[in-house]
Amino acid sequence: MLKTLDLRGLSCPIPLIQTKNALENAAEVQVTVDEPVAKENILKFAKARNLQAQCSVNDGEYTITIHK
Repeated sequence: MLKTLDLRGLSCPIPLIQTKNALENAAEVQVTVDEPVAKENILKFAKARNLQAQCSVNDGEYTITIHK
C-alpha cells in the first residue's frame, strides 16, 4: 500500500517525523518536500534503516519514494 505525504512548506523535524510515522503503517511512502534539509534528513533516515529510497527533483521540489 502506497502512502502519499505532501509536506511542502514544513521545516524539519516535522517532515522526518511524519515520514517515520507513515512507514509504521505502509510498505511504501512517497513524500514531497521543498526544503533541501528535509530531503537530506529523510534520505539519511531511510539509509540508516536499510530502506530503499529514490529521490527526484522538479522545480525545487523533491519527491522521495521509500520502500520497506
